[in-house]
Amino acid sequence: MEKYFIPSIANTNTVDLSNYKTVEKGQFGLILMKVGRDNKVSVAILEDEEAVLVSPAYKTFQVIDENELLPEFLMIWLLRPENDRWLGFISVSSIRGSITFEEFGGIQLPIPDIEEQRKYVALYKGLLNNQKVYKNSLDDLQLICDTYMEDLIKTEESKLLGGYIHQKTIRNENNTEYPVQGVSNSMSFMATKAKTKGLNFSNYKIVKNGSLAYNPSRLNIGSIALRNAKDCIVSPMYVVFDIIDKSKLLPEYLFLWFKRDSFKNYVWFYSFGSVRDTFDFNLMKEVKLPIPDIKIQEAIVTIYHTLETRKRINEQLKDSIKPFCPVLMRGVVEEIEKSEVVI
Repeated sequence: MEKYFIPSIANTNTVDLSNYKTVEKGQFGLILMKVGRDNKVSVAILEDEEAVLVSPAYKTFQVIDENELLPEFLMIWLLRPENDRWLGFISVSSIRGSITFEEFGGIQLPIPDIEEQRKYVALYKGLLNNQKVYKNSLDDLQLICDTYMEDLIKTEESKLLGGYIHQKTIRNENNTEYPVQGVSNSMSFMATKAKTKGLNFSNYKIVKNGSLAYNPSRLNIGSIALRNAKDCIVSPMYVVFDIIDKSKLLPEYLFLWFKRDSFKNYVWFYSFGSVRDTFDFNLMKEVKLPIPDIKIQEAIVTIYHTLETRKRINEQLKDSIKPFCPVLMRGVVEEIEKSEVVI
């Protein structure tokens, strides 16, 4: 739980839930531990479900009188980063950086007239609803993309990938200064975390724009990426390869195949038992997938690119809402201060 409830990632099949706490709609869940470490208090209001269970370690609470204070208005106030900083500061005296419920209750907030609260809540929820509608359109596009791929599995003959790719091992022999990159398990290139000052990179492999690279020891968790930027270099242990004929197989289409969970399961199964559980290029060539007409590949890739663009816009929408809470609450404070001025 950050500032919203999330499903537990723990396996609860054999867990005795009789000691767990119930949070009902309109109530709050609160984690008082590690506030100092995270410099943030994890608190959330339950809005989308009637009731959920939370760990016995959580604190649960509710507003005493909703005719005086709306739970949603309180949540907007709790989203302000100023509260996180203040609670992080007072948690310093705790060995584990925790706070008490009484200290949490020491948060001060302006409480305007209930109708004013409803006005601010409606304004904030309007922004959230717009973002959620946009998010739902992403789910629809994702479904279209996934369904298209599933249909291809049923209708197209699977072909060996080895006939469409070739390994491309170009060493950085002149020790040219390229960006040193790794591949994360989110299937993207990233700057290396290793210290590189003074190192010789002549044995590193060059990844050209449009090539693919993967970590053969971590491919089962998604450590593969398509290069869509200027050339870079990667560790000598990485496998770098290209499409032989891009009029027959698009790199983007192939990369979409690699994004499927079924491919990760395939990699895990076939690399298990090999030396260090690696998935070398010979195993990559044995991968089978449907390779439809290039026009169909282009259509699928276009849908995917639209999806990725909208995902970025969605994240921008979410980021634009975050700073809105302090601005909104500043307006509340200013309105109250104006009403207290005596002429």
